[in-house]
Amino acid sequence: MRKNFSMITLVTFLFIQGCNAQSEDNKTETSGATKTKVTFVELGSVNCIPCKQMQPVMKSIEEKYGDQVKVIFYDVWKDDQKKYAQKYGIKLIPTQVFLDENGKEFFRHEGFYPEAEIDKLLKTKGLKPKDTKS
Repeated sequence: MRKNFSMITLVTFLFIQGCNAQSEDNKTETSGATKTKVTFVELGSVNCIPCKQMQPVMKSIEEKYGDQVKVIFYDVWKDDQKKYAQKYGIKLIPTQVFLDENGKEFFRHEGFYPEAEIDKLLKTKGLKPKDTKS
């Protein structure tokens, strides 16, 4: 009886820890200032040529939209980040996943994604580039 109780306690503990870890992943991807309207998740690798081409695009989007967009990059070839390839069910890299302010996916693209196309997508969500006049 005591052995069963210990096993149930251990399983319950592991389940709760797994739920907490998943919750923390979601917070990482969607938290921040309340101004964040879109989270742009880039899944790729620093060793992939099209992924490397996305780096300046991501940086530009981040600078152009400020707090309205949170840009996250996962190198899915790294052991500690492979889980994101499975989480998002990606088939190839780079893959871009766009999440709304509630963390719900509203758009996905595979391959290199030009900045002008990302701008069009973000505008459909009501985002506007920051005023670049200083």
